[in-house]
Amino acid sequence: MSAIEVQKKDDGALIILTGRLDTECVGRNWSAVFQQLKRSAPDKITVDASALKNLDGAGIAFLLSIQRTQEESNRSFEIIHLKPSFQQLLEDSTLEGLAVASAPPSSFRQVAEDLGRGGYGVMDDMKQQISFLGELAYKLVTSLLKPHQIRWREFWFLAEKAGADAINITILLGFLIGLILAFQSAVAMSQFGAQIYVADLIALTMFKEMAPLITAFILASRSGSAFAAEIGTMKVNEELDALHTFGIDPVRFLAVPRVMALVLALPLLTLFNNLFALFGAQAVMAMEGFSPIVFWDRCRAAADLTDLFSGLVKTVVFGYFIAAIGCLRGLHTGKGASAVGDSATSAVVTCIIMIVVVDGIFAVVYYSLGI
Repeated sequence: MSAIEVQKKDDGALIILTGRLDTECVGRNWSAVFQQLKRSAPDKITVDASALKNLDGAGIAFLLSIQRTQEESNRSFEIIHLKPSFQQLLEDSTLEGLAVASAPPSSFRQVAEDLGRGGYGVMDDMKQQISFLGELAYKLVTSLLKPHQIRWREFWFLAEKAGADAINITILLGFLIGLILAFQSAVAMSQFGAQIYVADLIALTMFKEMAPLITAFILASRSGSAFAAEIGTMKVNEELDALHTFGIDPVRFLAVPRVMALVLALPLLTLFNNLFALFGAQAVMAMEGFSPIVFWDRCRAAADLTDLFSGLVKTVVFGYFIAAIGCLRGLHTGKGASAVGDSATSAVVTCIIMIVVVDGIFAVVYYSLGI
């Protein structure tokens, strides 16, 4: 991995070079680094080249340009920990004959480049997600065919954390959502004297749509981010490198138990969400003067097992995607103190978007099937 990182110091700025300082790396970071240095105008720039693995003509031009900029402003410039071979190459090089830096691009060009770069990043991220989802599905199936390869103790521990420990928040949100929906529905139905049909509305809405979505959002923000943070911390601490050293596949070792745990926990939590949403709706119906027997009889007449299981099927797919994306973000965590937080945030955002997209696909399929 190649990177150019600029850090502020009391006496100026520190530029840390990692990996290859070549045409690709320099082209990607040249404008950003020079703009940052221009804004801060440090009195002294120190370049740490201890992690530099490769240096070509573009990298030399990059270093010499910074040096020339500092010298023209009567400021100091220093390179430390540079390999002797690179030092000799740098001393034998010059900027003479090279074109001066061109003017900054126009605002329209900059916007177009940013849009193109952003679109490419989105497409590349989607490609990585699809590739990882396929790889994980293959390793999940092969692990299930050979159960002795599965870390069952880790699986049950993760199922407890993702499932049993999330029952309280799931029950609370289910009850409140059922209560709120019943209140809002009762106001509209009362205009037609049809408050009894609030039970039908709540049962169908919660079974087929709201309960699976709410529960998936809970686990996306709770377990998806946790998976990304756990695996990301392992990568920052170089524990994933240790797994590779021992010949252990991190995807099979870390991701498979987490996917299995979430696929098991999400449907069960959705059942609790459904149940307590109906309890919340029953409380509203009781305030409207309907007995519990009437309410539950309407629920039984309005929704059947097809409606219930059509929602539970969604949760199995939701659980797979949430766990997979959380693990993917953790495995792709970068270096630095903020990298783990960035991975957790990215996992939650991506999971929510994926849940909505998958739910839309299910809506089209169910409509086509008449479910």
